[in-house]
Amino acid sequence: MAKHSKRFREAVAKVDRSQNYSANAAFDLLKSLPAPKFDETVEIAVRLGIDPRKTDQLVRGAVSLPKGLGKTVKVVVFAEGDKADAAREAGADEVGSDDLAAKIQGGWMDFDVVIASPDMMKHVGKLGKVLGPQGKMPSPKSGTVTPNVAQAVEEFKAGKVEFRTDAGGNIHAPLGKRSFSTDDLVENMTAFMTHLAGMRPSAVKGTFVRRVSVSTTMGPGAFIEYGG
Repeated sequence: MAKHSKRFREAVAKVDRSQNYSANAAFDLLKSLPAPKFDETVEIAVRLGIDPRKTDQLVRGAVSLPKGLGKTVKVVVFAEGDKADAAREAGADEVGSDDLAAKIQGGWMDFDVVIASPDMMKHVGKLGKVLGPQGKMPSPKSGTVTPNVAQAVEEFKAGKVEFRTDAGGNIHAPLGKRSFSTDDLVENMTAFMTHLAGMRPSAVKGTFVRRVSVSTTMGPGAFIEYGG
């Protein structure tokens, strides 16, 4: 059995796992817990009422958070010519085509988001086994395969986040940093949940969002009231 730190045990003791908190109360609680020596990421986990074994019930997308993420997002772009130049001007950290694919295949993974122009998928397609397990494989559904790579770079740099259902039918995503105000975290969470609710697959019957919890990187989760 894993041994938790004294700080974590103290934090757990302050969170009532039998209670559903309001969003404001939950974020106030997280911000009051004993803190590590770095600015933790605040994360949301959503339990969906889907069957993850059925492809027509899987959910994948991306949403721009109004208050950003509070971190520098490293973005790489597969593009050539004018699109490559536009991506660099928009702030892409690395731009390339077959050379970038070779670099990633060689083990380089120092980036958060991969964006690709549709004509570059001949190079990106070879990276499925490398990028897929990391959740970084570009997809039209998440806005990371697009002819307008420059706009995509700007959006992800500004706080757009990708999300997808895992094998258990859950969604995980960052909402910002612990140092954010409660109001900013609530605003980001509201934008995320509103976008997610609008993505309900038609094949899903019954309750779509079953449970919502928020936590910090190294802290316990708090359940949130959700009526959507």
